[in-house]
Amino acid sequence: MGIKIITKNKKALFNYHVVERFEAGVMLTGSEVKSVRDGKINLVDAYATIRNGEVFLHKANISPYPPAAGLNHEPTRVRKLLLHRHEIEQLTGALTQKGFTLIPLSVYFKEGKAKVELGLAHGKKQHDKRADMKKREANRTIERALRSKNR
Repeated sequence: MGIKIITKNKKALFNYHVVERFEAGVMLTGSEVKSVRDGKINLVDAYATIRNGEVFLHKANISPYPPAAGLNHEPTRVRKLLLHRHEIEQLTGALTQKGFTLIPLSVYFKEGKAKVELGLAHGKKQHDKRADMKKREANRTIERALRSKNR
């Protein structure tokens, strides 16, 4: 069936250095699944935490699904993520180190199941962000020059 990407958290890659990536399943209600399939999910301020050996996704905004009427969900409720025990233990060890956080990078459907790509990351400093912007702008300039030369 393949992978259908629903949304990506572009801001996360700008604000964080991603050290490692994990794939996690998401426990969603029926109206949440319908809304996510329509692309009505926002990961901008979202993050994940580990409590009592379980991983939870916070502040991921899934808009209400209008046809669900009275059976709708709360848009920013805490959602449980499904990972293997050894992955949770690995994440717990890494998160105890100073400066590391767990952020969602993208949401997609894989074989009909909703998945979240989590990134174990630490924040970039302001000068790192500026250097990334300069590098991106230089690459764009080079690409433009090459395209105009090949015409």
